[in-house]
Amino acid sequence: MTKLSVNINKFATLRNSRGGNRPNVLQAAIDAERFGADGVTVHPRPDERHIRYDDVRQIKQIITTEFNIEGNCREQSFIDLVLEVKPHQVTLVPDTLGQLTSDHGWDTIQNKNYLVEMIGVFKSAGIRTSIFVDPEVRMIEGAAETGTDRIELYTEGYARKYADDPRYAVQEYLVAATRARSFGLGINAGHDLDLENLNYLIKTIPWIDEVSIGHALVCDALYLGYENAVQIYKRQLQIL
Repeated sequence: MTKLSVNINKFATLRNSRGGNRPNVLQAAIDAERFGADGVTVHPRPDERHIRYDDVRQIKQIITTEFNIEGNCREQSFIDLVLEVKPHQVTLVPDTLGQLTSDHGWDTIQNKNYLVEMIGVFKSAGIRTSIFVDPEVRMIEGAAETGTDRIELYTEGYARKYADDPRYAVQEYLVAATRARSFGLGINAGHDLDLENLNYLIKTIPWIDEVSIGHALVCDALYLGYENAVQIYKRQLQIL
C-alpha cells in the first residue's frame, strides 16, 4: 500500500506569521504520526520562511516513523543539515533562491554528473535518495543513471488536468512510472494531490511507494480536523 507522508511546512508558515509557537510544529509532527501518517516531510529553505533548520533538528529527535527532508542540494546549508540530521530519505528538488513553491523537476540529463555526485554524498551517509522529476521518459531514463534510489513524480500537471479528463491527466504519469519501475527505481509522488484526485492516481499506478501531501491536507484539516483529514487521506490510498 502507498504510504502517506504529511508535509508540515504550512504549520510552520502559520506559526511564523504571528511569532511565538502556535501552532506547535513539533506537535504537528507527533500528531501526524499519531493520527496514522506513515511519515513526516519538511522542506526547509534558506530564508526559513516556514520550516526552520532548528525545527528539522528537533523533529528528528521525536519522530518515530519515516522522516523525509526535501530541498535544494545546491545550497551548502541544506547539504550540511541533511548530513547532520540523517533522515530516512532526502528528496532533491531543483529550487531557485526565493522560489514560492517547487514547480519543476530536474533535467537529469543536463545535470547528470552533478546529481551523481550529490546522490553519492547522501547515500554514503546511509540516506535513501529521491530526485524530483517531471513525468518525461527521457528524464526518467536520465534519473536511472544517477544512482538514485527513487524518483518523485511532480504531479502538478496531473492535478491541473484531472478535472477535465482524469484518464488523459494520468497517462503520462503511468508511462513514466512504468519506465521507472523497469529500472528498479522506487516511485514517490507529490504536489497538488488532494482528496479529489489522489485515489485515481493510486488506482492507476498502484506501485507508487509514497505520496507527500501538505498544503491540501492542511486546508482540509481546517474544516475536517487534523486527525480526520489524515485518516481520510490514508483511506484514499486504499485500492478497493
